[in-house]
Amino acid sequence: EAWRSYFNTSEGQVPPKTAGKPSAHLTLRPQSQDGNLERFGNLSQSCRHAIARWEHSTLHSHLHNLTYRDGRLRVEQPGKYYVYSQIYFRYRSAGARDSGPQLVQCIQWQPPHSQPILLLKGVGTKCWAPEADYGLHALYQGGLFELKAGDELFVSVSSLAIDYNDAAASYFGAFRLDL
Repeated sequence: EAWRSYFNTSEGQVPPKTAGKPSAHLTLRPQSQDGNLERFGNLSQSCRHAIARWEHSTLHSHLHNLTYRDGRLRVEQPGKYYVYSQIYFRYRSAGARDSGPQLVQCIQWQPPHSQPILLLKGVGTKCWAPEADYGLHALYQGGLFELKAGDELFVSVSSLAIDYNDAAASYFGAFRLDL
């Protein structure tokens, strides 16, 4: 019954926004190679692919008192925020002896009129059986940061070889804490 009170299941819609603490939980959408990545600034070699497309209004996602545009969450209310992300990498495995690509996930912070600053960086390695057809690896990270109004957050990765078929596997979000 609590589920029905929060979601209008007959319409499949998220309820209208109400007053409260800012929060967002975004799920991954397939990425396009549209050439607009320069808006993410100068990124390090290990996390050079900014994720530009997230779902923000589905059953698995929400956006409340934060702004979303072109892969970025924008803080409207200053405070301490828990920021988190998980990316589910998928790539073809060439066998156990192949070291494969490095899997790196970065959460970037960009104050207004500044270059992006690395907040968190997660690195993964693989170790699968030689007969495995695909290598799968999830990287999760999260941390608490003091953010100001106008600050933006985004996720970048070492490779866009990501599983786009599971909304529960790859996500990005933030919520303000009262501390």
